[in-house]
Amino acid sequence: MRARMLVPLLFTLGALTGCASTNLRGTGDLGVVIERATGSVQVLDTTHRTSLGRIEGLGDMSHASISYSRDERYAYVFGRDGGLTKIDLLTRRIDRRVIQAGNSIGGAISGDGKLVAVANYTPGGVKIFDASDLSLIADIPAVGADGKRSKVIGLVDAPGQRFVFSLYDSGEIWVADVHDPQKPVLHKFPNVGKEPYDGMITSDGRHYAAGLFGEDGVALLDLWNLDAGVKRALVEFGRHGEKMPVYKMPHLEGWAATGNEIVLPAVGRHEIIIADEDNWKEVARVPVAGQAVFAVARPGGRQVWINFAFPNNDTVQVLDLPTHRIVKTLKPGKGVLHIEFSPRGEQVWLSLRDEDRVEVYDPDSFARIGTLPVKSPSGIFFTERAHRIGL
Repeated sequence: MRARMLVPLLFTLGALTGCASTNLRGTGDLGVVIERATGSVQVLDTTHRTSLGRIEGLGDMSHASISYSRDERYAYVFGRDGGLTKIDLLTRRIDRRVIQAGNSIGGAISGDGKLVAVANYTPGGVKIFDASDLSLIADIPAVGADGKRSKVIGLVDAPGQRFVFSLYDSGEIWVADVHDPQKPVLHKFPNVGKEPYDGMITSDGRHYAAGLFGEDGVALLDLWNLDAGVKRALVEFGRHGEKMPVYKMPHLEGWAATGNEIVLPAVGRHEIIIADEDNWKEVARVPVAGQAVFAVARPGGRQVWINFAFPNNDTVQVLDLPTHRIVKTLKPGKGVLHIEFSPRGEQVWLSLRDEDRVEVYDPDSFARIGTLPVKSPSGIFFTERAHRIGL
């Protein structure tokens, strides 16, 4: 009798366990693509090359970017309308949302994952929030040495519980130590160059580079030795006084750092500059199909995939680093805005804004292996970014 009762009981427990297990999953193969025209995102599954669903109500996504929580479950969406939104990738819902400024241009999450910082154009400055509930912890007005408020750009996290950012209008770089987030300690470096327009940090977290729109070169800060101040590097990077049309500024966070070389788009020119990461001097130039916007390194470092500004934004080229040669030119479609590799580099995802789709390629054969319908897609951000400095 007891044996007959035990069988249905075990069956019921097994069914319940099986049902629960189907609702559990990791987040390491997930990502988000921005739908810039509709204030929404889609959650992506890179293993199956599918979309898991859409999250709406995110505001102005015309220049949106994303940082991830340490556990990869939550994405922090920085909207152009000043919105900061925490979304849950597993439930595909908004967890928290605040309008924290009038116009923002990106953000970063601290090394310990507890703080989220947002760079603001209007009013110029940086605000720091508790990552769990988005409560405001600190407000840093970006008042330069000239006494005027400045737009903030190029905000990144840095080792040592720090944020680094640039002041566009006053030409400065600031480092904020947030060990005590309610009382950030600021290290200010004035006169770094005219109109720093974007910033990036090397993968080892040592150097912060700010590209200059108003003059040639890059402002370079060694975060291991702040007393050395800001130096000028890569004077080849610029327009050299020529009034060349620039249809879209290169994104410094799209610079490819591979091994001992840095690959970056030349401003206004149809060239890629390759520089030595040890001394930050140019070692080669490679002619390309147009004005490059992103140069994205494949994990492993052999390839760099490059997209372009209008009118060549239907083109993607592949640079082979050992030979410094373009080995493949692809024509995926109109409006290629962003490039993102899967964590181990066996897939590369492209957003085609003007054709309302995302395409997936095999970077070895260059064959298209997937396509997804997405409304006006722009940035693609995979969760492995949660464990990389400066993203």
